[in-house]
Amino acid sequence: MKNLLLHLVAGLATVLLTAQCASTAENDTPGSRRAVSTESSAPRLPTASAVTDASPAMAAAPTTSPATVPDPTTNAATTAVVEPAARKSNADYKADIRTADAALKAKPRDAEALLLRAKAKSHLKDYREAVTDYNTVLRLKPTNAEAYYNRGLTRLKLKEYTPAISDFSKALKYRPDDKEAFFGRGAAKMQLFNFKGAIPDFTKAISLDSAYADAWEYRGISYSSISKPKEAKMDLEKAAQLNPEAAKSLRRYAGKE
Repeated sequence: MKNLLLHLVAGLATVLLTAQCASTAENDTPGSRRAVSTESSAPRLPTASAVTDASPAMAAAPTTSPATVPDPTTNAATTAVVEPAARKSNADYKADIRTADAALKAKPRDAEALLLRAKAKSHLKDYREAVTDYNTVLRLKPTNAEAYYNRGLTRLKLKEYTPAISDFSKALKYRPDDKEAFFGRGAAKMQLFNFKGAIPDFTKAISLDSAYADAWEYRGISYSSISKPKEAKMDLEKAAQLNPEAAKSLRRYAGKE
């Protein structure tokens, strides 16, 4: 069970963190984080359960545990969809930090500069420092959906799943049509083995983008993990149609050898 969780965690963080390159602060909307749909706005859906989702209602361990739960952040299929067309290099991120530092020297409460620096630090794996900058951004702009979303991604890398769920929920409060935030929240719930709770988030992401291959794939895996093979097979077949990489999950979780 621990191995399943570790796999899921690793994949999830990678998928979502690559999405940061396409944030609004970099002239990309959250939807541009995935190649499948290059121009869309990251949703924020306020629901009655949004806050309570931060306290995971962990689902019982699946009767038939999948051999491995893919990590949404390292899964090849997910990464391909999430990454923007042109990824920045580490040198680019270091340049962003220098630019932000210069701006903050002149104007210490520059939220945009702090957000730019936070994203760059996260991509350079300086996660704790990134969270510190996101915290400052949100003190200055407490309704900044992009900061909540990106802090949620960073917290996934830190394996802080419950706070990540809370961040995605807050992001959805201010941007209710952000498919990436729904996907991120669902993926974070999967990390906690709350597969049943993850399904509505993936369903919402699919309703916002019917070509969202990763959402189909992870919903299929979630169905498989709660012993709903028929639903799992349908979702995974759809995911494989949209993204050939998802065929691996189809074989693993829907029993197609």
